[in-house]
Amino acid sequence: MAENIRTMDSAIDAFLRPEGFYPTLREWGLHGSLFILTILTTTIAGVMLVAPALPEGTPPPLSSPLDYLLYVPIVYSRSVMDLFAYTAANPSVLVGGATFAASLLAILLSHEMWHYLACRYYGVSATLPFFIPAPPLFLAGTFGAFIKIRSSIPSRRALFDIGLAGPLAGFAIALPLSVIGILTLQPPLVSAGSGIVFNDPLLFRLLARVLHVPLDSNSPINPYYMAAWIGLLVTSLNLMPVGQLDGGHGTFAVFGQHAHWVIGRVAFATVVVLAVLGWFWHGSPSGFLYAMLLGIMLRVGHPQPRATEPLGKVRMGIAVITLLVFALCFWPFPITLT
Repeated sequence: MAENIRTMDSAIDAFLRPEGFYPTLREWGLHGSLFILTILTTTIAGVMLVAPALPEGTPPPLSSPLDYLLYVPIVYSRSVMDLFAYTAANPSVLVGGATFAASLLAILLSHEMWHYLACRYYGVSATLPFFIPAPPLFLAGTFGAFIKIRSSIPSRRALFDIGLAGPLAGFAIALPLSVIGILTLQPPLVSAGSGIVFNDPLLFRLLARVLHVPLDSNSPINPYYMAAWIGLLVTSLNLMPVGQLDGGHGTFAVFGQHAHWVIGRVAFATVVVLAVLGWFWHGSPSGFLYAMLLGIMLRVGHPQPRATEPLGKVRMGIAVITLLVFALCFWPFPITLT
């Protein structure tokens, strides 16, 4: 009992320790600026989701090598300006854009902040979340977010808690947003043109059955649905049992170093096979991006925590719950190109 009390006191002291653990004013400025910029870019992405397809203008001429070089920048800048002009003339679309931004960033912020708070609890030095804004017209308006851990992990339990706190917290926010997104689906369009089809993860399919809402790929996408869809996709990717992804941390903590090495390579090989099948069956190259990311993560070694105490029954139960969360979020072919 005395040892447990000393451990708790040590954790509390580490949480409250000011030196090296509190962000500096400069860090607050950097992380805050990135977050504000990401709010803007995700709002633009949300506007693009709810705005109707705008008519394409006359393409620029292609009569010289310079024309070919400038073709994509010119078309891109015109598309951005057209979207801004439409938004200025129809400010009501900003509501949909802000709804998407708030929903998606709630998932991402919850995910990263629980990583950060778990680090603080265990006395692990970590940065505030880095939010990565994406250029206008990019689907999500952001390339995600991450924190950087700056000190070693003290124990196996700390590794487990820090690794899995983020995706579980993000899923807790994505779950009610998924319910709202499905309940607010509009009737499908009479005819659907070619484009991108967002295939529903298992959670959406189960919720739709429970809520008696038919899912149809021709239904107009609403901000809640799309934010939850992206949030679940990010959660499933983070829970891959590879390298220093969140799922990799959990796998290392539960099974140890050797099993982490083996499971990571099996997961990578599986994703490569799914990428090839996704290309032939769904015309989607997205699986190759997954494979490339996991291939990079495989090359990053995983540090050994300083102490390797047993996880205990509660954490093993949480590990099972996390595996269930991964199954609900993951879909082997998330995108179909038609």
